[in-house]
Amino acid sequence: MVVKTRILVPGTIRERVLDRLKDAFDVVRIERADPALLARSEAAGISGIAVSGGLGAAMIEHLPALEIIASFGVGYDGVDVAAAAARGITVTNTPDVLNDEVADTTIGLLLNTVRRFPQAEAWLREGRWAREGAFPLTPLSLRGRKAGIYGLGRIGMAIAERLKGFGIEIAYHTRRPREGVPFAYYPSLAELAGAVDILIAIVPKTAETHRTIGADILRALGPNGVLINVGRGWTVDEAALAAALKDGVIAAAGLDVFYDEPNVPPALLDLPNVSLLPHVASASVATRDAMADLVADNLFAWFERGAAVTPVPETPFTRKAGNGPESLR
Repeated sequence: MVVKTRILVPGTIRERVLDRLKDAFDVVRIERADPALLARSEAAGISGIAVSGGLGAAMIEHLPALEIIASFGVGYDGVDVAAAAARGITVTNTPDVLNDEVADTTIGLLLNTVRRFPQAEAWLREGRWAREGAFPLTPLSLRGRKAGIYGLGRIGMAIAERLKGFGIEIAYHTRRPREGVPFAYYPSLAELAGAVDILIAIVPKTAETHRTIGADILRALGPNGVLINVGRGWTVDEAALAAALKDGVIAAAGLDVFYDEPNVPPALLDLPNVSLLPHVASASVATRDAMADLVADNLFAWFERGAAVTPVPETPFTRKAGNGPESLR
């Protein structure tokens, strides 16, 4: 009898992941990533995890045979990577497959914010066009603007390529300048904000990015400025942003992410010059299926070939020989 490698799936995950794994692996489901929900005898046989959401050190330490954590999403801040790395456990994420979708959403959110298209559609649907006449002219436009990208990674580059098609000048800030990039580099976020009138945030959730966009950055962006955040809500001081929007410190903002999702501050909801989306940048069937496939592909690659497809930089490990079956198919 062939003994299948055991994979733990805590909480919910896209059904496609389960469909891909069910024949090759022994999949164990628990309600959430809580060690109390998995007896030690069962925990001892877990070799891999497929997870969408958080996975703390306690859960990782509860699994003595754990080799790989396949995380659903490009951001993996919910996984205690330090705890995994300390034990030589590989963590993977799902980069690249969502770059285009997030970049497309960024441009749509920018247009909605500047040209107020959602409000214009509501004007039509509410019958106000027929009753009151044309929708008011939008005070803002993309014409003649300069965009600053805070975080010029793979998604940031995809956003930049789209912005070029609008004839918008582009600059960026990252910890270090990128080689071969034709855009102007600013060594600090404050300098970038002061040089542009569109600031697009696409940085991950790290200690260094916590509320980096606060009152000082918004003042530097200026009264014609537009903030777009499609990275993490963690990056923005939402109270400072609401005040800046209310007081005319900046002109408008478009947000797909929030500090305490799904809770959106009422101060933002009440403002007319902000466009809000419920964290949907990668939320298409095609993109989420591609993410699900990459979660499964990482697990297959690890247990079949000894190396994951997309390990995160903190865990560049390969599998030790003799840890399990050579082939799963």
